[in-house]
Amino acid sequence: MGIKGNVTEFILFGLSDDSNTQIFCCIFFFFCYISLITGNLVILISIHFSHLFYQPMYYFLSHLSSMDIYYTSTVTPKLLQNLLTKRRTISYDFCMFQIFGMHFFGSIEVFILTAMALDRYVAICKPLHYMVIMSRKKCNLLVLAAWAGGAAHSFPQLFMMLKLPFCGPNEIDHYFCDIFSLLEIACTDTYMSGVLVVIDSGIIVLIIFMILFVSYATILWTLRTHSAEGRRKALSTCGSHFTVVVLFFVPAIFSFLRPPTTYPEDKMFALFYTIIAPMFNPLVYTLRNTEMKNAMRKVWCQKILGKGNLKQLH
Repeated sequence: MGIKGNVTEFILFGLSDDSNTQIFCCIFFFFCYISLITGNLVILISIHFSHLFYQPMYYFLSHLSSMDIYYTSTVTPKLLQNLLTKRRTISYDFCMFQIFGMHFFGSIEVFILTAMALDRYVAICKPLHYMVIMSRKKCNLLVLAAWAGGAAHSFPQLFMMLKLPFCGPNEIDHYFCDIFSLLEIACTDTYMSGVLVVIDSGIIVLIIFMILFVSYATILWTLRTHSAEGRRKALSTCGSHFTVVVLFFVPAIFSFLRPPTTYPEDKMFALFYTIIAPMFNPLVYTLRNTEMKNAMRKVWCQKILGKGNLKQLH
């Protein structure tokens, strides 16, 4: 248990005080959340019950879909609850859980996206060594490393917040427990804590984004020597992945790579990396991916036809 001081709960200002805006946001984000859960579950089931599960890229994609569900579920249900009620509070313990969950699952997602970029780089730039470099054993090690990296990133953030005393104001101008918002209301000097957050989150996110950018630039350069059909197929899968990377990383970089204080735009950017980007992931990976669409069609048609055949037998 942390050094709570006198505070046992926090008051979240949320997205707006206007009742009509709250109703609109509640309905909109409810459908966003349902779409996110449904889309990612469809991807998970389609991959696990098809041959795609044995391909590294889709193996990583199944883990990414799981992380999307876990990551967004740490924030969205509480957001929807607070939009429906006048008393928008969050307990100290659940606030700490939100901080840990967002940084844990969010950082795992970042490392999974990095592993997917590595897979595309090897597949396009070193195709003759692909099966050796991206064997299932090494894929499992990359996923394990992603979880270890998530723990290494999130536990220091959690322990740092648990040590902060909260004894005065308990109002957070956000819709979830944002670290910078909490640092502003702590009853102690938090400048160094803010600098550590920027280093641990902002600089790491920027470095990984630059690595991903360079890897895709290398892939594009290599594609010059490929056939037109090879370029089309590679650009389809890589384009989907890079779209997801931009949707997630750009708002995250703005939110964490800056002076440790709060800005009015924080909520809008946070909506992108907590709800909007994870919601679009299933659409991005299915609409532009022929293999994924074929696998979904085959798996779900078999399930529907299978149920139909069972009814006929009875």
